[in-house]
Amino acid sequence: MTDSVTSAPESPIAVATADSVQPTAPAPTPTGPIWATGRRKTAVARIRLIPGTGKIVVNGRQFEQYFTVESLRVHALRPLVLTDATGKYDVFINVKGGGVSGQAGAVRHGLARALLQADPTLRKLLRSEGLLTRDPRMRERKKYGQPGARKRFQYSKR
Repeated sequence: MTDSVTSAPESPIAVATADSVQPTAPAPTPTGPIWATGRRKTAVARIRLIPGTGKIVVNGRQFEQYFTVESLRVHALRPLVLTDATGKYDVFINVKGGGVSGQAGAVRHGLARALLQADPTLRKLLRSEGLLTRDPRMRERKKYGQPGARKRFQYSKR
């Protein structure tokens, strides 16, 4: 007669020894382009980051031709300047919606997110400068019975 008591197979979850635990490998670097999205007010910027020589194209135009005001250019390129990545990547940007100021803010947000994907060690630096936080300020809607969001029609006593 055979022995009716057989040992149950060991579950792979229950058996974990120090020898079987593998050390975690660093995250692989992406081989293709890095895509990121940035938003500000009603503007949305899609960023494509490719290792290159530092060429920046916005909606098919050169960066300086698209953002003609110097302060907007400085504002938009803050993540690249802060991380010393100005000549390391070619940046292709599609931006739509909003005005030029909102678009510059969206580009700034998207660039910070793309650089974070390229090098996760930059998180602390970008976070301390507030570049990873989406600016929540939006235009307030007009209310009925008023000429604007907050303004009231002029009161006439008589």
